[in-house]
Amino acid sequence: MLATVDALTDTARLLSSLRDVWDEEAVDELDHALQSATRAVADGADDELVLAAALHDVAHSPFFDAASARRHDETARHWLAPRFGERVGWLAGQHVAAKRYLAATDPDYRAALTPTSVASLREQGGAGVDAELIAHPWWPDAVRLRRYDDAAKDPDADATMTIEDVLVVAERTVRQRASR
Repeated sequence: MLATVDALTDTARLLSSLRDVWDEEAVDELDHALQSATRAVADGADDELVLAAALHDVAHSPFFDAASARRHDETARHWLAPRFGERVGWLAGQHVAAKRYLAATDPDYRAALTPTSVASLREQGGAGVDAELIAHPWWPDAVRLRRYDDAAKDPDADATMTIEDVLVVAERTVRQRASR
């Protein structure tokens, strides 16, 4: 039970620390996280995908150093997997690869990227397809997460999920993992 408490406490602290952290988008990182999770729930995603959507950008927290923020997809994967399971970590860890994939395969997607996303796409290696990743059984959910991510930058959106809601999902995920 202590591991559950620690994971939930750490998650609450990280999410709270994202308030007023800006990435040159129209919303701060906390609103982005909550909007991402809300979109996942609205899409009927399972708890692991909802949690990955909420926490995919945790490395932007001031609790992490600048190097961790630059490779935020890897940092998210390594932070999330031991707390919430390999799938949660993997999904969050692939949100950059999914952006690269969508930019390479969907012209409408690429055209709709925000200027900040276009700049970060360049920094992340540009558009590209990784055949090994797209063959992975969780890949379709990584692409879903990416779409939640891109749609979760709306300053006029009312994020219906709260930090407390995310923690409920996190606790369910930990309990389900423990019962396997």
